[in-house]
Amino acid sequence: MIHTEKHLRDSAFITDIVIGMSDGLTVPFALAAGLSSAVSNNQIVITAGIAEIIAGSIAMGLGGYLAGRTEVEHYHSEYKREWEEVETVPEREKEEVREVFEEYGLSPESQHLIVEELAKDKKKWVDFMMRFELGLEEPNANRATTSALTIGVSYIIGGTIPLLPYFFTDTPSAGLKISAIITLLCLFVFGFFKSKATGQPLLSGALKVMFIGAAAAAAAFSVAKLFGA
Repeated sequence: MIHTEKHLRDSAFITDIVIGMSDGLTVPFALAAGLSSAVSNNQIVITAGIAEIIAGSIAMGLGGYLAGRTEVEHYHSEYKREWEEVETVPEREKEEVREVFEEYGLSPESQHLIVEELAKDKKKWVDFMMRFELGLEEPNANRATTSALTIGVSYIIGGTIPLLPYFFTDTPSAGLKISAIITLLCLFVFGFFKSKATGQPLLSGALKVMFIGAAAAAAAFSVAKLFGA
């Protein structure tokens, strides 16, 4: 019987989709719900919703870009520092390698043999220290741009869903009813697949995402209703 291991390999990409889609579904939905209780014209809801989606996607995408660039810059800064330490204090760095293998239960003789072999190639030595001492993996050079685009596009897709019913209804209240049904259903489905991709309980994960969106919309609706009154 062939054993196939299933692992989530591109967790960063999944994370970006989750960030963009969840916020895209929730924030414009909450905004539209709040406006629906305060205005009587669908055009106002649509205009405000589109403006929010554009602004939100840019802000979220920029946040993803800056996070990606920070990750790359941090890695290269630590890599440079680690290389300098290998050059200037090699014995201390060797001791740190020994400590890593000591945690895995290797004998002092095995530790010494591995350390001396590893020290013959400084690049591999530094790469080892980056991964096992600092816990850092070299990030993709295009990570920042990819993250920004993924989050931004996901936000736009998510944000368009709760806004669509207002294009085909006559009043904000009618649009809100349809928007609530569609958006909550999408949040449930999205939460289900997000939980499946991340190995979380499917039903509880789906319900959690749906209830967060519902709570945000209910809060916005209540605040707008209160101040409108």
